[in-house]
Amino acid sequence: MNEKYIIDLSDDEREAAVAVINSTKEGVRRRTRARILIASAAGLSPREIEAALSTSTSTIYRTRKRFVNGGLEHSLAEKPRLGGMRKLSAKDEATLVAIACSEAPAGRNEWTLQLLADHLVALTDLESVSTETVRRRLKELNLKPWQKRMWCLSKVTPAFIARMEAILDLYAEAPDPTRPVVCFDETLKQLVAHLEQPIPAEPGKPQKVDHHYKRNGTRHLAVAFCAHRCWRKVWVLEHRGYVAFANLMRELVDVHFPEAEVVRVVLDNLNVHCEAALYHAFPPEEARRVLRRLELHFTPKKASWLNMVEIEIGVLARQCLDRRIASPTELAGEVAAWEAARNSAGATIKWMFDVEAARKKFKRHYPDVPERSETPTLQTA
Repeated sequence: MNEKYIIDLSDDEREAAVAVINSTKEGVRRRTRARILIASAAGLSPREIEAALSTSTSTIYRTRKRFVNGGLEHSLAEKPRLGGMRKLSAKDEATLVAIACSEAPAGRNEWTLQLLADHLVALTDLESVSTETVRRRLKELNLKPWQKRMWCLSKVTPAFIARMEAILDLYAEAPDPTRPVVCFDETLKQLVAHLEQPIPAEPGKPQKVDHHYKRNGTRHLAVAFCAHRCWRKVWVLEHRGYVAFANLMRELVDVHFPEAEVVRVVLDNLNVHCEAALYHAFPPEEARRVLRRLELHFTPKKASWLNMVEIEIGVLARQCLDRRIASPTELAGEVAAWEAARNSAGATIKWMFDVEAARKKFKRHYPDVPERSETPTLQTA
């Protein structure tokens, strides 16, 4: 081999070459070239390098030549490879995209690479298409037909913005014991009993639970959380409806916040969450009395994430409900214990999303309306 290409690495080049060798993200060819440069700089002959790295003398020659002519990165980089001819024409790729973006065939819940390849052959003049060809084209197009992303945000309209900012203003207020803000929502828990008692855990052995179980119905859980106080309340309900909601609202104002002038309740848009529920449950005088001390604030539709109690319900589910609970009595006891522990620990929620943050996040959704200061004029005949 021609020895005119002498390798002399600077300290920085040596560190960069070593970093390439030690990196698990670098390709095999780049690491081999880096090893060639390190070995050449150490004085090894091409024959010695060939034997040590199991590479060819031509590779060693090209690597050294490219280093001398273009530097370290030039010697490590891959030259563009022509590769084979693309098997799918532009028309075939457009057909593949159309198939992948359509509904999966009857009896299948999603597209697979093999299904896509079979349908592409059926709809084009291609004799065969491999799943690897389909995979590469989909990767190039950043198309993943087997993935689904769920969204829960409705269209951001002026009505959405008005309700959102009203809720955020409530959260941003200073605590006022005479006008507390209470977030309220409901969830569902399925009652499940063991058919065989679990085997307790031992050192080195986890608890064992039989996969067979018995369903014992369901119970509704109503959860209230005070936005400005370390307080929450959980009720276990057999049924959810107008009467249950009305009784809970009366309990809020008469039992839990008797000194408050008005209790401001943040709710979602469930049909039973309304003032009319109190007239379903109580005589008009009693309904009116309770409503005078209630102020209902509704989150925008499909935006229950604005209700702070949703976070508390998530904590309840993770810490207490994520297991088999057999009976309403057991459920009530477990929920009461969780509630007492959370309240005594002073657990609260640090709400970070305010009106300013909302206007930044939803900036493009806010209507661009110029200020209007015209006063109406009376039209005379």
